[in-house]
Amino acid sequence: MPADPTHAVAAPAAPVDRDAAPELRMETRGLNVDYGSSRAITDVSLPVLACRVTALIGPSGCGKSTFLRTLNRMNDLVDGVRVEGKVLLDGRDVYGSDVDPVEVRRRVGMVFQRSNPFPKSIFENVAFGLRIAGEKRVNVLAEKVETSLRGAALWDEVKDRLDTSALALSGGQQQRLCIARALAIEPEVVLMDEPASALDPIATARVEELIRELRERYTIVIVTHSMQQAARVSDHTAFFYMGALIEYGETKQIFTKPKKQQTEDYITGRFG
Repeated sequence: MPADPTHAVAAPAAPVDRDAAPELRMETRGLNVDYGSSRAITDVSLPVLACRVTALIGPSGCGKSTFLRTLNRMNDLVDGVRVEGKVLLDGRDVYGSDVDPVEVRRRVGMVFQRSNPFPKSIFENVAFGLRIAGEKRVNVLAEKVETSLRGAALWDEVKDRLDTSALALSGGQQQRLCIARALAIEPEVVLMDEPASALDPIATARVEELIRELRERYTIVIVTHSMQQAARVSDHTAFFYMGALIEYGETKQIFTKPKKQQTEDYITGRFG
């Protein structure tokens, strides 16, 4: 896999061998993030392993979403933000002066807390990023839209109404549509900021099932306020508190034998 974030790379064509040691896909080293004079992230060094789900947990305001947005330079769009340290994608710092942030966001896609479909057809929602990238071939657009909707487990539900408004879909379908839109541009990493927080239990279960399926081909980082959700879908968990990374490890270890007292206190409900 090329080390240069400006090089377009498609997602793996086949599921990975989950018994093999995972590769390091992303990594932060000594990451600090400031909003003006306020420090939001303090000296965070965290690995993100390929084709695994990494969950970020912690109380509200602890820096989880700020950290997530730093991974694909979404914080560049916020006035007054300063980032120090390194965010490495395949070994290359995405904040390097020669790196195009638009290409970083193509390789590291994003799904937000609330579904945000465009007021366009289902087809055009999924094709949006492809059109922005200059793709005009009808057959290619159709193929990638279908592949992405299948990847988001939505194709069978919408294949006969691709020309209807995406706004007519249910909340759970809209969120899976947004996941399909993120997959269409073939990212390597998918960031999810509380993707099921606005959904009912049935839709939440479907999104969680989808996350488990997607990790076969994509590296996923998910912010969640639900420790039960983190336990269900993630391979590794990072516990944040007051902008600092308190503990990181395999999810089973974090939830059954945490090494830090703060982690145990949060998981057992003593604070947060």
